[in-house]
This record gives sequence, C-alpha cells and structure tokens, in this order.
Amino acid sequence: MFAQGLRRAGWLAGLPALALIWASATLYAAPQIADRIEAAGASVAAGTATATAIGEPWLRLEARGRDLAAAGEAPDVGERETVLAKLAALEGPRRIVSEVGLVETASPFLWAAIRTGAARVALEGSRPVEIGRRALEARVTGALAPGTHLDDTARAARGAPPDFASAAAFLAARLSGLAKGGRAALSDTVLSLSGEALDVPAYEALRAALSDPPTGFSIGRIEILPPAVAQYRFTVEKSARGVLLDGFAPSAADREAALRAAAEAVPGSTVQDRLLTARGLDPAIDPKTLIAFAFKLAELIQAGTVSFSDDAVSVTGDAIDAQAIPDAAALMREGRPAGVKPGSVALTARPLSPYRVAIRRTPEAVTLTGHLPDDATRERVLAALRPRLFREPVVDRTRLADGAPPDLGTALAAAAPLVANLAVGEVAVSDRALTLTGESLYREAAARTPERLAEALPPGWTGQATIAARQPAETRDPAACRAEAAATLAGAALRFPAGGATLTPAFYPVLDALAALAKACPSLRIAISAPADPGKPKPAPGEGAPAAEAAPTQMASTARPDSPAATGSAPKPAAKVHPEPETKPAPKKAEPPKAEPAKPGASNPAPAKPAGSKTPPTQKADKKSKDAVDEPPLDLPRLRGQAVIEYLLQAGVRPDQISAGPDAPAGPVAFALLP
Repeated sequence: MFAQGLRRAGWLAGLPALALIWASATLYAAPQIADRIEAAGASVAAGTATATAIGEPWLRLEARGRDLAAAGEAPDVGERETVLAKLAALEGPRRIVSEVGLVETASPFLWAAIRTGAARVALEGSRPVEIGRRALEARVTGALAPGTHLDDTARAARGAPPDFASAAAFLAARLSGLAKGGRAALSDTVLSLSGEALDVPAYEALRAALSDPPTGFSIGRIEILPPAVAQYRFTVEKSARGVLLDGFAPSAADREAALRAAAEAVPGSTVQDRLLTARGLDPAIDPKTLIAFAFKLAELIQAGTVSFSDDAVSVTGDAIDAQAIPDAAALMREGRPAGVKPGSVALTARPLSPYRVAIRRTPEAVTLTGHLPDDATRERVLAALRPRLFREPVVDRTRLADGAPPDLGTALAAAAPLVANLAVGEVAVSDRALTLTGESLYREAAARTPERLAEALPPGWTGQATIAARQPAETRDPAACRAEAAATLAGAALRFPAGGATLTPAFYPVLDALAALAKACPSLRIAISAPADPGKPKPAPGEGAPAAEAAPTQMASTARPDSPAATGSAPKPAAKVHPEPETKPAPKKAEPPKAEPAKPGASNPAPAKPAGSKTPPTQKADKKSKDAVDEPPLDLPRLRGQAVIEYLLQAGVRPDQISAGPDAPAGPVAFALLP
C-alpha cells in the first residue's frame, strides 16, 4: 500500500518537468518552426510580384503553428491555382490554408478607415488593384499621428475612382480629430465622416477641413458629435460697435440661429462670432428658446451683457430707458425658458444719446419706433397722423425715455403730415436733426416737400428731405401702337367652345399681350365682337339666356393663375355692356318688395327654401312670367363679349379703352381698332 502511494507521488513529481519541456518547445521551437515555414514560402510569394503592374507581391503568407495560411487577391483563376500548387509542394508546412481570392470589380467602390484605439486604425472594404497594399498603407500612415498601427483587411478590386490615394489620405487625416469609434468612409467619389470629436479645437478643425475636399470628390453624410464641455456658457455682449457672441452652441444649427438673431437685433451693425460648437447644456433646456430669451433681454440694453452660465441667466449694463429696468425684471421672472434659473438684473438708466425716433410710412401701415419723452408728445404725434390716413393703421412701438431734444413734439408734428402724404417714406430723428426720405406719387409734391419741411421745423433744428417722384407710365407713338396691335391680332383665331362662354387657354397669350400694349398706349381703343354658335338662333326679346350659361363675372373669374388678373395688380372698374331696353315696362307691385332684376355680369341667387318644400304650379307660372318681364334679355354673343372685356379690365386695361361691338358672325372673336 505504501509502495503504491510512492508510485503515484512519483508521477506527480514528473509533472513540473513535463511542463518545462512543453514550455521550451512552445517558446523556442514553435517560433523557429514558423519562421522556417514562412521562409519556405517566401520565394513563392516573391514570385507573384511579376503578375502585378505595381511590382508588389499580391500573395501574403502567415504561419499558424505548422500550417501555412495564404491570403491575397490573385489576378485570375489560373494564377491562383499555380501559386497554391507551388505552396503544396513545399516540404515544411503540414497543410496549406487557402484564403486567396480573385480581383473583382467593386461597384460602388467602398473603403473605410475606423479608429479602433488611441493609436490603432482598421482599414476595410476595397482598395485599388492599381495601388499596392504597402504603398497605400504608407499614404494612410503618413496622414495619421506618428506611431499609429494599421490593421489592413481591405481587398484589391477594380473600379476605384481617380486619385483614390489622395482621398484616402484626406479621410485618414480627419480620424486624428475623432475619438475611438470614429469612421471615415469613401463610396465612389462621396466622402463621409462620423464619430465624436476629441475636443473643441478638433471639432472646429474638422468643420474647416470638410469645406475643402480633394478635387473630384464631394462631401456626403457628416455625423460628427461635438465634444462635451464641463462648464457650458453663452454670452451676448452689446455695444456701440455691434454685437459679440461668445461661449458655446450645442450644434451648428443652433449656432446659425444665434447669428441670425444677432443680425436681426442690430440691423446693419457688426456681429462678431466667437461661438464654438460643444455639448454640455442641460437636456431640459431647449437651446433655441434659450437663445431667443437672451436676445429679448438684449433688446432692453443699450450697452451691456446677457450671460448664461451654471444654468442661470443674468443681465448687466445700461438700459435703453427707465422703463426697460422693470421690463427686464418681469421678463426674468415670467419669461424664462424651462430649466433656466434667474440670475441678477443689474441695469442702470441714463439719458439717451443720441435720442432717436422714427415714423415709417408704407402702403400697409404707419409705424412709430424709438423713444418719446412723455405720453403728451406721443398723443400729439398720433393726432397729427390719424386725420391724414384713411385705411392704414398706426402702429405705435415707441417707448418713454429721458434725454429728448427741445421741441421734439413740434418737429414730429410738423413732419408727420409730410410723411403721411407720401406713397412710402420715413422720418428719422437723431437729436435735433430730422431726415425725411421717400417717394411721392406726384412730381410737384415731391419738389415742394423740402421747402415745406424747412418752414415747419422749430428754431435750432436741421432738416433734410430727399423725395423722389414716381415716373409716369411709358407712352408710345399712337401709330406704332395701332400697328403692333394689328400685328398681335392678325393671327389670332380665338374661338369659344360650342354653347359656352368660358375662356379657353388659347385666349390668354393674346389677351395678355393686348392688355400690356393697351397700358403702354393710352390712345388705343378696341371694340370686341363675339359670335353666336353656327345655326343657333338669337333669343327673342323677353326671353332669358340659356340656363347653362354662367354670368359674365363668373366667366371672368376663370382667368389662369399667371395672367395679369391674378398678379396682384390693382383692380379696375368693370365695364358694363348694357342690353337693349325692354319695350314693355315691368309691372309694379306694392308688396312684398321684389328683388332687383338680374344684371349682366352679376348673379342673382334664388332665396333659400325649406328642405322638402315644393312650389305650387300656379306660383311657378307666376314666377316664370315675372322673370320673363323683369330680367333683361341675355344672349350668347353678349355673354362671350363680356367675358373677354372683363378679362382685359382685370389685366389693367382702362374702361374707356375697350367697348362691345356688334355681334360677330359665327366663328372667332372679332377685334376692331377704333380711331
């Protein structure tokens, strides 16, 4: 029993020696075996260089224990079989593991470089067969930070875009600014980039570089996440020089929104942009709402700063007026975006210098902006404006502030009638200097305005008026107008559809050209004669128009959208084509009062009846008899002529330039040039 235990212990004592022998074979013998196997195949790999145009072997060998793995892309099947046969004939390897592929055409041609570590980049996809693996790796490595290791699994393929190596180096250089997981890819000639920027300078460098891609390539999808900052801040600084933006914006879109808001806040002034794109804003705060709130506060200061830091907004500086101080406090108290904490409101009110106020006249409204000293001055200016305005509203956006020049109310009350009489214009006051600019409808009024302004201003004030007169419409030689009108109408054969009085698309080019000519030729006179349908008798006196016919105003509304009738030009009064007077007067009835008879160019809708009600036969007969007596007779030629006339009137032709002529024979509409 004891002897048996010794024998078992002897086996255990031999285990360390066995482990030592195995470790020696693994650490010393295995590498030597692998080197011998790879050396045996080196001559075969070197021989594949003659099959490529670049002189670089396409075959790559790697020893795996006593096995030899072969990889690469053979130019064709025959070359692959030849190389594998040579490897199989070697004596050292136990077996040949073939991973050899064939060079194919890749469409689309895809290649990507991926940052897998701080100093490690993986290459995948396809590489041009015309560029050797080592040559391409050298270009890519040169664009990366020194010491970066490449894991290249890209396969040779045909179909690469020209100058692929330059695009690959450009993309690899962009990886230097991305954190782990960043990806730079190429699809034919489109470059894309994704990942998170390492820091703010890297993000700005990436934005700048992507604006100038290699020649022949374009920038596709860019998904670069801005870096995160520990302390997020946003500042709007306002001064006489303009607006300065400083701090961060969560995205490029938010940055653009801040720049637009700054440009709108100080039109014509300088906007200095020091914003950087970075994350770090509390997700509960909407960045665009925060930007809008900051500029609302900035509107209340002449010079100062609105700042956001540590999730709180504060404002300091000189207020635009005394009223702005409580306004800022109220805005801070009630208008803060969600998630934003209230900060300090440290504003001081100083007399304004220069003191500015303006009255702007447009066709839609009259708007007052700037500052006034008190409510009495405001009411005086409004009282001078309102009696001279008929439809335009007065929009008062003025605020009260100290520092107004003497006699400001007198100067504005004197200038208000002058600007109200303009088509468009503006009165601008800066201290005791008043400037009036604009456009008058009348040349004489434009010439008299500077003199009237100088007489109306109080002593000590300076005034300058620059008023232009609208040029009259161009007129042309009457003979040339008639010749051009005749040429326009010579080839026109405008026909209505059978039984209808609706303009067809063929009418529009001719009528538009005729209207344009009539507006430039005030002496041009045109008569319109519309035809009846062939073989259709004219209605006898006392008979109504066919029920299928629409009223002329309804037909004129069929003008196409791009015709002058739909271009927003001022509406013209409609010309009336009166029918022949009836020989029999309409009977008079005392009660009930009857509706007015139907007129050409207007529709008379029948009064509504209760649902399901029926008209007794006797009432129907009476109504028919009444309509026959009261309604003027309408016929198809007159309806058609009215449709053409109303279209031309809507297009801007004056009523005295166009009239209805006698009915034309069956065929196209007839136009006659009157003397």
